[in-house]
Amino acid sequence: MITLDHVLVVAAILFVIGMVGVITRRNLIVMFMSIEIMINAVGLMFAAFSVIHNQLDGMIFVLMLITVAASESAIGLALIVMIYKKYKTVNVDEMRKLNH
Repeated sequence: MITLDHVLVVAAILFVIGMVGVITRRNLIVMFMSIEIMINAVGLMFAAFSVIHNQLDGMIFVLMLITVAASESAIGLALIVMIYKKYKTVNVDEMRKLNH
């Protein structure tokens, strides 16, 4: 049987993978995907606590989180495309060099 501890461990692992991806990678697309992984980990925690406490509050937060993540995806990818058009790269370090 899957317990709350199992779900929290999986969510924590997902969050750490996302955090390491944001910290170590310099590609905007990989950083963006890592942030999405972190958001999904938080959604998993909300859903787990909602089921354990038998309340719908967590599920409502998950629904809002999915809505925010979808809008973030659309806006974030549009910004990444515009950055690529301007700098011809999605590498954060190369964009810093081009600004100076």
